[in-house]
Amino acid sequence: MRKFINYLKESYVELAQKVTWPTWDKLQSSAFLVLIATVILAAGLFVVDYAFENLMKFIYTL
Repeated sequence: MRKFINYLKESYVELAQKVTWPTWDKLQSSAFLVLIATVILAAGLFVVDYAFENLMKFIYTL
């Protein structure tokens, strides 16, 4: 149990004093970048899915 308590204390010190947290502006720009990348990947996946669906319909109607 002592090791666990020591681990919690060291974790708190590391998070409170040693970690460099991003600024609010940097955090917002990173979140916006992730949002844009997600939208682009979703659009690409939609196009591939739509093409594959039409290809399968064509193959099944032969």
